[in-house]
Amino acid sequence: TVKMSSIQWHSRWRNYKQEKESCHLERVTVEFGEYHPLKPITVTDSKTKKIARKGSTSSTSSSSSSSIMDPLSTMLDGTDPLSIFAASTDPLSAAASVSSGKSNILEGGRKKREKEDEMALGIDFEPWTAKRSEILARYTTTEKLSINLFMGLEKGKATSPGSAVSEKVRTRLEELDDLEEGSQKELLNLTQQDYVNRIEELNQSLKDAWATDQKVKALKIVIQCSKLLSETTVIQFYPSKFVLITDILDTFGKLVYDRILSMCADNRSTLPENFNPEDVSDTARETCLNWFFKIASIRELIPRFYVEAAILKCNKFVSKAGISEILPRLTSMIRGIGDPLVAVYARAYLCRVGMDVAPQLKENLNKNFFDFLLTFKQIHGDTVQNQLVVQRVEMPVYLTLYSPAIDWILQCIAYQAPETLLTEMMERCKKLGNNALLLNSIMSAFRAEFIAARAMDFIGMIKECDESGFPKHLLFHSLGQNLALSDPPENDRLQILNEAWKVITKLKNPQDYVKCADVWIEYTCKHFSKREINTVLADVIKHMTPDRAFEDAYPQLRSIIQKILDHFHDFAVLFSVEKFLPFLDMFQKESVRVEVCKCIMEAFIKHQQELTRDPVILNALLHVCKTMHDSVNALTLEDEKRSLAVLINGFIRMVSFGRDFEQQLSFYVEARCLFCNLEPVVVQLIHSVNQLAMETRRVMKGNHSRKTASFVRACAAYCFITIPSLTNIFSRLNLYLLSGQVALSNQCLSQADAFLKAAVSLVPEVPKMISIDGKMRQSEGFLLDFLSNFFSTLLVVPDHPEHEVLYLVRGLLNVIQDYTWEDNSDAKIQVYTNVLHLLTAITQDTYLYHVDKVDSNDNLYGGDPKFLAEINKLCETLIGQILDHLKALGKDETLKRQSALALSLFNTLLITGDLKNNKLNQLATNLWNLAQKHGFADTKTVVRTLEYIKRQSKLPEMSHFSELAARLPLQSRT
Repeated sequence: TVKMSSIQWHSRWRNYKQEKESCHLERVTVEFGEYHPLKPITVTDSKTKKIARKGSTSSTSSSSSSSIMDPLSTMLDGTDPLSIFAASTDPLSAAASVSSGKSNILEGGRKKREKEDEMALGIDFEPWTAKRSEILARYTTTEKLSINLFMGLEKGKATSPGSAVSEKVRTRLEELDDLEEGSQKELLNLTQQDYVNRIEELNQSLKDAWATDQKVKALKIVIQCSKLLSETTVIQFYPSKFVLITDILDTFGKLVYDRILSMCADNRSTLPENFNPEDVSDTARETCLNWFFKIASIRELIPRFYVEAAILKCNKFVSKAGISEILPRLTSMIRGIGDPLVAVYARAYLCRVGMDVAPQLKENLNKNFFDFLLTFKQIHGDTVQNQLVVQRVEMPVYLTLYSPAIDWILQCIAYQAPETLLTEMMERCKKLGNNALLLNSIMSAFRAEFIAARAMDFIGMIKECDESGFPKHLLFHSLGQNLALSDPPENDRLQILNEAWKVITKLKNPQDYVKCADVWIEYTCKHFSKREINTVLADVIKHMTPDRAFEDAYPQLRSIIQKILDHFHDFAVLFSVEKFLPFLDMFQKESVRVEVCKCIMEAFIKHQQELTRDPVILNALLHVCKTMHDSVNALTLEDEKRSLAVLINGFIRMVSFGRDFEQQLSFYVEARCLFCNLEPVVVQLIHSVNQLAMETRRVMKGNHSRKTASFVRACAAYCFITIPSLTNIFSRLNLYLLSGQVALSNQCLSQADAFLKAAVSLVPEVPKMISIDGKMRQSEGFLLDFLSNFFSTLLVVPDHPEHEVLYLVRGLLNVIQDYTWEDNSDAKIQVYTNVLHLLTAITQDTYLYHVDKVDSNDNLYGGDPKFLAEINKLCETLIGQILDHLKALGKDETLKRQSALALSLFNTLLITGDLKNNKLNQLATNLWNLAQKHGFADTKTVVRTLEYIKRQSKLPEMSHFSELAARLPLQSRT
């Protein structure tokens, strides 16, 4: 144990300048010669050719060439080792492929071919899968639906393994006959979701039947599903039904193709990438033909057409020119379908399959479309009109059912098509009397630059369209979408906007109007000034304000704002648009209004390059930020508060009044009033005001005039009255300290004193646990960090003339003494150890650092003996407290902590104490022994410490360390 006789403290005198220089690395003179670390490396590349070899000797001839090379690139030889590894064959996969044989080879070949088929169309071709979800979401119904289920689907007839082939064939034919004879049951009164679920069940049944080798059952399912496409009893749902059924057909086509492909190769080889029918085995060709014969025997036209189209790709196994011959035949088959809606979707499916299998066969695509144009007049026939009356469907609604199919056919036709094709399509459309449905699909399908170049022609055609069948605003909507993507001729731009807006502004339905306005605002932003933007916004306000129509159009209104923000990055111009802020007032639902305000602030922070003092921008954005701030309530999530605060802080940082510091402070005062409920914003304002005070000091070069001295005191007052409003105690502590440091730098001694006293008085309020990112954590570590920073500041703070010596240090020690620390914690002793370092630094003749133009205690006291005596008394008290704590740690369970603390105090004495004093020297020896007594000391640390003492003992002023080193044994742990 350490003897507790009273120890008189003697601080060690420090020569900081000499210590700093001794810590520098030794300077070594380097003779560079031709070497320099920044000079490019020249590598000599020796090309060696072996002449002969015998035994262990060889003769070589070399040719050397010098060139500047990157050594890393040389090592890699231009290749990335990870890429090489990825490209190499995985040994496990290789082993698996050997064991599984044919199936894996075929799988690899199939995937490769599928990828090539996708790449044949290019990434600029929008696939059907991208349109699928949109169609399902758009074409819905509340009507009750029905579906036919064939009785044979519930249970498949298992065939015994020993059956003769003829018996197996006979059984399959009987099953198909049963299907044709109509052994079925009808499920009625299904909701849309029930219907979708039934279709999904059929899709799964198809996969299950195929997996269990029940091919006839699988075919039955596909035929049954195809028949559903002939029904139009609930006509509004037909496009969605088409999507669901064709998913099953696609699955079936893929299963059949993969099955035949698996029969084409043996264990040793796969089919070449572009195989010919001659490469296909006889078994595979016969099976393929068998599938086509089965399908040809289906009596009804629609299922026969769809099932054959689904396996169109399989023709590659049978005939080289098969697909090019079959596509025209299937196109002609569609002429036999009477219902124009059913027929156009059949054409769409054929075009879809044709693009997947043979995208180069464009003639068939054109033929499908021209056939559709010839039969388009059926829409106005009695059959269709009677059907619409029965189902109570209006003609405009009926025509929109055609859009997905016509859009897809035209997309296939327009893909990589020349501009002349568009001209031909426009002419054909004119011959049909400028049919609005076709015109809309043409504008949707062809490239935007083609449409934009003929924008005035399209406007003329739109004017001549019949309003009753297909609304003109949808045509202007499609035209606007193209003009947003591509620019029309410059001379036509204003006329295009005027012609379009004449029609758009006359729309009575607010929803129709705002959808068109949403599209055309982008065209206006791209090509016109704020005057035109203001006119459009005023018109939108005029249309959407009556009957609060804006409440049903928030997505479109928000989109309008976003498009304006995307194109207008000069916020002085944007906020000078007279109708911009009134437009924002239409967002009266708080959640939507806040989201719009966030969009504006994000755009400002992203695009505003320079600091601003523009009153137009400031007033507008203060209004926007106030809107965001006022949305915060007790239920607002912390993440939402944080995101709002980040945006408001971004705005605050962008405001600068230049050298008008008083105006800047006035802005911060106003901002504090507006944003008091968001703590991160208040913290930012305090930092900004402190930064303003330091900027004032920089401008005045530390020599404040009466006016600037008053100003920096006002900044200090702002911080002093703002900090208590914060709830986070460590934010308060750190800001008190920071503000005190700023005040001290500006020679505001009384203000600095007040900040530091406030921080000292706040320490007792620090709780044991604090919440950080929603998790409770111990506060002790954060408090120790703060106190270390605080002690560093106290070194340069001069004593108050009306208080005792080191009254701030004494006050803080009293607070630390009374603070309730964690049980089994040595934090208080760590603090006392840090204070010993501070007190030793205070006793030096010249301090390690100073604040410019502030006299610290080294100048005020000048090494006064009474001052030093007071410090020594404090040190002795602290050492007594530390030794008492060490003694209390003598129990078995706390010996490890005792060892660590003893070594820590030993190091403190080594650095801060004058060990020429015998008592301090003896105390250091006792602490060294105590640290090692029970074998808990880290051996490496102890050895390094002893080596340091021996090195220091070689310095003239530290010669007494040699005697100390001789008295410090290294104890083994054995």
